[in-house]
Amino acid sequence: MSKTPRSIPGHPAPDMSLWQGRVDAAEGERALRWHQVIQPEGPEAASGLALLGFASDAGVRRNQGRPGAAAGPDALRRMLANLPAQPGLHLLEAGTITVETEDLEAGQAAFGARIADLLDRGHRPIGLGGGHEIAFGTFQGLERHLSQREAAPRLGILNLDAHFDLRSGPQGTSGTPFRQIAEGCRERGWPFRYLALGISAFANTEALFQAAREVGAAWRLDEAMGFADLPEIQREVTGWLEGLDHLHLSICLDVLPAADAPGVSAPSARGVALEVVEKVLDLAAASGKLRVVEVAELNPSLDEGQRTARVAARLVGRLAARWEATRA
Repeated sequence: MSKTPRSIPGHPAPDMSLWQGRVDAAEGERALRWHQVIQPEGPEAASGLALLGFASDAGVRRNQGRPGAAAGPDALRRMLANLPAQPGLHLLEAGTITVETEDLEAGQAAFGARIADLLDRGHRPIGLGGGHEIAFGTFQGLERHLSQREAAPRLGILNLDAHFDLRSGPQGTSGTPFRQIAEGCRERGWPFRYLALGISAFANTEALFQAAREVGAAWRLDEAMGFADLPEIQREVTGWLEGLDHLHLSICLDVLPAADAPGVSAPSARGVALEVVEKVLDLAAASGKLRVVEVAELNPSLDEGQRTARVAARLVGRLAARWEATRA
């Protein structure tokens, strides 16, 4: 397949220039890396894992956070470029939706439309943020896709995050996406199934815990997410997944310890160890119910030694391999 980008009506051709890296030509096809196998997503592309960027700081600024996450999608692509490509991995570059001004709502709507288009054509979208406001855009796309097929889909949102992101306010921010999703489900008459793992008792006010209770959310605190807790965590997540047909997975990088993920708006004082986060992602990918994923809050301007970008690339790479395996 040619790497010459082709546009989809209403969407610019994806920029492939970021996909560069090491070439181990002497070791043959089993030494290929992501930058060598990824193709531009277009009308003729076979179904695959489609990377779609959301370059936005607007929600973080509205939430009084530290801006810089708009540069996250491209920083993550550069780190993904050198990952080893497992045989059969079908990767597509779907471009980036950029919030040029403070019109976050228009950006989320455009992102949602693109997610719906990718889902409609059989792709598995992976959103690259950007602030966590990406989650509401992702949901808009999944909602649009599912509503054309089912009256009341059994949809769940699994959020790995130090924060509930259930804030109230006159406009959407990086701290409101799951409240907005709850409201969207209520308007459609859909149940709201929300599981938040890694919540910090020291980063969420009592008002936010009360908001979680009011929307019927389930959660697990970061202090109950140690390696010794893993068997119980796996049982809880597995049981929760059994009640779903469709899964929206959201990964906020501030769920990780600050030593692993310094490049976020609000680094965690404690966080959840990478080895535990990975096991949860494995369960999500193996469920056969995963429909969309997003990775949020990568802020390259705060990322010492590119540590956050490296761990984000590892998570995306692991998830991609396991998600692809369910299609075999």
